[in-house]
Amino acid sequence: MGRLQTLLPLISLALSLSGLSSGKPLNKCRNVPGDAGFPDANAWGTLNETVGGRLAPVVPFPEFCRSLPAGECTDEQWTSGLFRSGVAGAMDMINFEQGYDLTPPSLCFRNSTVCGQGDVPLYAVEAETVADVQAAVKFAADNNLRLAIKSSGHDLLGRSTAPNSLLIHMAKFKDMAFTDSFVVGGEDLGSALTVGPGVHLQDVFKESKTHGKIAVGGSAATVSPAGGYLQGAGHSLISPLFGLGADNVLEFQVVVASGELLKANSVEHSDLFFALRGGGAGSWGVITSATFRTYPAFNATLSVIQFALDSHAAAGAIAGVHAKHIFALDAVRGGQYFFVIPSVELNKQTFWLMTVTANTTLEEGKALLQPYLDDAMEVEGATLIVKTFEQRVINDALYAEDDSIGENSVMGSRLIPTEAYEREDAPEVVEKVYRELLDAGAGAIIGSLVAGGQVSANANISSAITPAWRTAKTHVIAATVWPDSASLSEINTYRHLFHTSHLAILEQLSGPNAGAYSNEADIYEADFQTTFFGPNYPKLTQIKKKYDPEDLFVVAAGVGSERWDEFGMCRV
Repeated sequence: MGRLQTLLPLISLALSLSGLSSGKPLNKCRNVPGDAGFPDANAWGTLNETVGGRLAPVVPFPEFCRSLPAGECTDEQWTSGLFRSGVAGAMDMINFEQGYDLTPPSLCFRNSTVCGQGDVPLYAVEAETVADVQAAVKFAADNNLRLAIKSSGHDLLGRSTAPNSLLIHMAKFKDMAFTDSFVVGGEDLGSALTVGPGVHLQDVFKESKTHGKIAVGGSAATVSPAGGYLQGAGHSLISPLFGLGADNVLEFQVVVASGELLKANSVEHSDLFFALRGGGAGSWGVITSATFRTYPAFNATLSVIQFALDSHAAAGAIAGVHAKHIFALDAVRGGQYFFVIPSVELNKQTFWLMTVTANTTLEEGKALLQPYLDDAMEVEGATLIVKTFEQRVINDALYAEDDSIGENSVMGSRLIPTEAYEREDAPEVVEKVYRELLDAGAGAIIGSLVAGGQVSANANISSAITPAWRTAKTHVIAATVWPDSASLSEINTYRHLFHTSHLAILEQLSGPNAGAYSNEADIYEADFQTTFFGPNYPKLTQIKKKYDPEDLFVVAAGVGSERWDEFGMCRV
């Protein structure tokens, strides 16, 4: 209690200077320090007692680093997704920690001598039990507070943080349970895994291997399947084989705005189950566990190929060659990442491919990619620097030790329809789009061949996943990065570059009405309702009204967010 009483005045003062506190009508805005309805130290102390002493003030990550014995974070800690996941005030993309749009701006950099709170929450409940979550939800609702939820912070849209908020940090929900017989409504749905939101995909792949199982998941270490991954849809290199992550969910346990713990599946609260599978991260409640199908593990061919590129023209040309061979993996429902990314060591762009083909021999896996390699070797200005093929258990093929993060980065994206690649001129269009995106300042172009196959076959599943996934072949992202030294004016330009420049270029390939994967996209989507959710948005709006009538759970570009300002603080 003493720590809270000591820091509350300092936090209140800092936030009062942000321009967001004091004088806002309670029926329009959430309470912030300085408002009559903002909880006093005694109220915070009572919450702290209720959650077993697990309430703590949150500081920006650079300040946290300065509190360490060494007085700073090492480079390894600063860029580690695993390290950041355990720190309440840390995000993977550090720009989402900054209060660029506050008045005045509130910033905190690694080398700052003075740090503002920025977009970092005021307090966090380091939840260990469902009762902790319920107490935090009820406290936020009773006191009209902005609420944020963080599992690992692997959130590429910055939805796991918010200024002036109370954070529910779910990192300690580490339980995992395997079963060969998961039953819903009397029906045995087979082999499944139940995890808490503190479980990372690397944990899933490691533990499922010991059981001879595999589950659908991406190839980033710190993604939390019981966090935002499944709520967004969840793609994977084995999605063409087994469908999207959300296609494989069997049940959620979730604390909703009333504080109730609900079971959501195809029988109980089936409308909420619909929304939680593809209806967007952070909009529905606090997930305390998720159960999803597992499959027998299998061997796969894993290959990594990388070309060094001398120019944007070379990048475009090799991307065009890739498009020419985009259907080469269909026969085995293979998955692939294909990135144009900068290499610090080479000081140039590279074209990097990671491919997984299930149940293929090494020779078969090589044969599938050889026609692409033959053509790519002929591209002027592209030099092959890496080519590896190996057999691995699928769990090991998807497993990652850590995620390298900790930079300023935003992105925009589109799902590219299969028909776009079926056009006779598709390679030429792809070449032009890649070259123009790079010329227009894209720092990286991140492609994922994670659709088609079972993703398309699952079109009959009733869920909130946008139908654009069912007709897509790839998902393509244009990413923008900038240094801490950039001016606020430059940063504002970078943050909006996708819609001022990149989108029109990408639409030459995707077409004008393509959807996007809401977990890897631009929070400034003008019509996010259509782009992220398609025809499901009206139904999602009704479900939102039923389970969260006061919009306690609101995130940027999430269901109902059009009713709120960019901070989720005041109704508009």
